[in-house]
Amino acid sequence: MYKLLLICLGFFLFDGDATELSWSEAYKLTWEDFQGTPDQNSEAVAVTASGITFSYSIKKTKTKVLSFKTKIKAHFYPEYSWCKKGEVDDHILSHEQLHFDITELHSRLFKEKVEALRPSHNVAEMLQGHHKTINENLENMQNKYDSESNYSIDKEGQAKWQSFVEKELKRLSKYKS
Repeated sequence: MYKLLLICLGFFLFDGDATELSWSEAYKLTWEDFQGTPDQNSEAVAVTASGITFSYSIKKTKTKVLSFKTKIKAHFYPEYSWCKKGEVDDHILSHEQLHFDITELHSRLFKEKVEALRPSHNVAEMLQGHHKTINENLENMQNKYDSESNYSIDKEGQAKWQSFVEKELKRLSKYKS
């Protein structure tokens, strides 16, 4: 029986020299992207490490916030992602890709929230609050996806999630990375 595990880590947990792949519609993960050392004691056959990087700058005077800019991206971290080479297949790779796609989905949801903000004296706190909330929602959705697809074993559950994520990515396409 396959058991897959997801690790969703924010950029702040990684070494500054760590390699990352930015999410792209044109690129799909391959098993060669999973460069970490497998945990042989784990029941999981693959682990996807992905997260949302976020930064912002605020332009202000002494009394007023004039504007702000943000940079939000979904990333995959090869050095922290791993697979047990003899136990994985294309179906499991598709499951792992969807974990990365869910990270991109939350990157887009975050961008949608940010777009609605207006410059104000508390914009930094609002941005940080949205970032915290989006990461919590991301973790919850990743766990729900694994549960409802039974870590890819439930093919009907997997297909349901695939359809849902594709529709949501399309709906939020104006925010794609």
